[in-house]
Amino acid sequence: MPMNLEIYNTLRERILYLEYDPGQILKEQSLAKEFGVSRTPLRTVLFRLEWEHLVKILPRTGIQVMELELNTITNVFQARLELEAVIGTMAAERFTNLHLNQLDACLISCDNHLNHKDPKALAILDMDIKQLFYEAAGNPFLIEMSDRLYSLTFRLWYFNMCKADNEGWNQEVVAIKEDLTDLAGLLPTAAPDQVGKARREHLLKHLKRIRSKFLGLSGL
Repeated sequence: MPMNLEIYNTLRERILYLEYDPGQILKEQSLAKEFGVSRTPLRTVLFRLEWEHLVKILPRTGIQVMELELNTITNVFQARLELEAVIGTMAAERFTNLHLNQLDACLISCDNHLNHKDPKALAILDMDIKQLFYEAAGNPFLIEMSDRLYSLTFRLWYFNMCKADNEGWNQEVVAIKEDLTDLAGLLPTAAPDQVGKARREHLLKHLKRIRSKFLGLSGL
């Protein structure tokens, strides 16, 4: 039986955007009733989400949304660092003027986010940047791996952005803008491996910001 993509996308988005709290227990019967389906197609979706490490199926208890664990997320970032360097290198080899124009548009849009806290809008910008590099790299297997790992680190970053004060919010926006400015300068002339190294370095700085904000926050 093919997976119900509508249910999958809805549940995945709720998990990523913290509409379900980390650690929350979901009831299979309630979800089946909400989506108007039997348990069989729902379980196909839940098995996929468990494979992606976004939920854990607990027999006789329910479906637990995975907790946000810094050690686990740090391990995922270590894998992402190398993967993003490869994708950055491959993308740089195939970047067109259209891609550069799209990158410039992302750079310009950063200014719209200063002093205007909207975590979901900033998340969409971050995803647009990733999609731009995915499209240029053109390797579906690397893209699938990268996107899956990205999902495992996204929630902690999003949590931090939801809790950030105006200063912390602007610091993140400025950091994204600085990374884009760096890439916009490198891509037209630099060797592809330099772009890959830059993408790795940007992600490493991103991890350090997440760790710093996480350790400075309470209530998680």
